[in-house]
Amino acid sequence: MPASKEVIALTQVAANAVVEKLGKDLVAVDLSDQLVLSEVFLIASGQNTPQVGAIADEVERQLHLIGQKPARRENGPEWILIDYSDLVVHIQSEDLRRYYMLDRLWNDCPIIPLDVLKKPVSNG
Repeated sequence: MPASKEVIALTQVAANAVVEKLGKDLVAVDLSDQLVLSEVFLIASGQNTPQVGAIADEVERQLHLIGQKPARRENGPEWILIDYSDLVVHIQSEDLRRYYMLDRLWNDCPIIPLDVLKKPVSNG
């Protein structure tokens, strides 16, 4: 059974928050058919430690605006995990993401298409 519409909608909000803070390489993994507690992992990269923190803060801010509160947040200097029970957001530095390869760990799971907002590039 695929991830619920509600969790996919939360994932889209979180993904847009990541893009708002210039996070990249977003992947939403549907874990609903696995024996795990969460339905979706949203994985994203930040270019440096301050950006990883800024992305995590924006995800929490945007989800708070729609009434969502995380069950927990785990902070490391290069990896922040925000647990919303059915949605877990992983924001990692590019180096840590290459090292832990969460995308490949769950590569047998379906990927949820993300409809993220694209920011226009300024030529000025």
